[in-house]
Amino acid sequence: MTNRIFARLVFAIAVVLPLMTAESARAELEINITSGVAEPMPLAVADFYGEGKGEKEFGASIAGVIAADLERSGLFRPIDKKAFIQDVESLNVLPRFGDWRIINAQVLIQGRVEMTVDGRLRVQFRLWDVLAEKQMVGMAYFTIPTNWRRVAHIIADAIYKRITGEEGYFDTRIVYIAESGPKTKRVKRLAIMDQDGENHSFLTGGTDMVLTPRFSPDRQEITYLSYFKGVPRVYIFDIDSGRQEVLGDFPGMTFAPRFSPDGKSVIFSMSKHGNSEVYVMDLATRKERQVTKHTAIDTSPSMSPDGDRIVFNSDRSGKQQIYVMNSDGSGVKRISFGKGRYATPVWSPRGDLIAFTRIYKGEFYIGVMRPDGSGERLLTKGFLVEAPTWAPNGRVLMFFRQEKSDQYGRGGKTRIFSIDLTGHNEREVKTPLDASDPAWSPLIP
Repeated sequence: MTNRIFARLVFAIAVVLPLMTAESARAELEINITSGVAEPMPLAVADFYGEGKGEKEFGASIAGVIAADLERSGLFRPIDKKAFIQDVESLNVLPRFGDWRIINAQVLIQGRVEMTVDGRLRVQFRLWDVLAEKQMVGMAYFTIPTNWRRVAHIIADAIYKRITGEEGYFDTRIVYIAESGPKTKRVKRLAIMDQDGENHSFLTGGTDMVLTPRFSPDRQEITYLSYFKGVPRVYIFDIDSGRQEVLGDFPGMTFAPRFSPDGKSVIFSMSKHGNSEVYVMDLATRKERQVTKHTAIDTSPSMSPDGDRIVFNSDRSGKQQIYVMNSDGSGVKRISFGKGRYATPVWSPRGDLIAFTRIYKGEFYIGVMRPDGSGERLLTKGFLVEAPTWAPNGRVLMFFRQEKSDQYGRGGKTRIFSIDLTGHNEREVKTPLDASDPAWSPLIP
């Protein structure tokens, strides 16, 4: 991908204007997402008001993306616009709350779009508590017109946060492995898209096989593994600039490193002299530090958000299980004790849970447990479900699911799905090709 293409993904808000009064901020309407939700909250998302044809088109498109983001979370149910009583023009002056109560809307989202004299797009929105007849939040954004979709995601995040109390996750990206071709000659390319599947593009051409991309926790930067002339090579890729550098050749590595929480080092597993151990590399000095020292296979490490602990896989107990240790390798403790084998542990960005893959009696499961091993819950299962990755708010997971092929090797499609921590709201994220190994970005700065 060229720098020009990357530049189109970069977003800058010139001005953010609050449109919220102190009194309106005290509205009590909220959703508790930690205990599960029986019914999604009904909300009305009106087309944003615009005077000119172009502004009206932007207004309808922005409202559509906001509604889709919120609906996809599983917490909200956008009401069909055909049921709306008040029109967009009069709504631009003030909501008639009785009209919105009639259609059972609990919250109302309305806004305005206008082109400024300098060619920028001004987008403002207001979130209303229909029952209390109070404004909950309102803001205005200035940006270039091509960034209208990012504005919509940012607004959806603001609404999600105001109602749930949790950070949103809509203004994010997903990198993954795009797969094509026959199983005997599979082409694997690095691809990127917005979390809703839009703005899709390929980052590599497919000449060399790529595997296991990982996002930096604080930058729009990834690591990934590529087989260059048959040798595993790790790259660091800056998505916004398109700059790429080689971290090094690692003949014994099978998975790309994960960044440390501060982004200054990476943690990985590597086999030397036939034994796989966990290592940490300082990105400034490129010096490696061995963390585990055991005759067993230690692999798939992931750091806790505070950097104090590491979760990893090991077969030191006889079969593949999950262990936690201090960042210096001390205090190793097994935390998985269910039936079957455990793999690909990933620490939540909140630090409260560890996601994993579990294999038992020929089936795969995606689950979560607390860092001490308690509270294990299995969220979904299938012929092959693997590689969980966390949304930056730690409330949603993404993973890939492969179908079982028939006796002739046909089928076996590989696709990406998301699911929330209640084990509900499982949804496919559409991709143009088969897709595996997703990695979720932090919120875009």
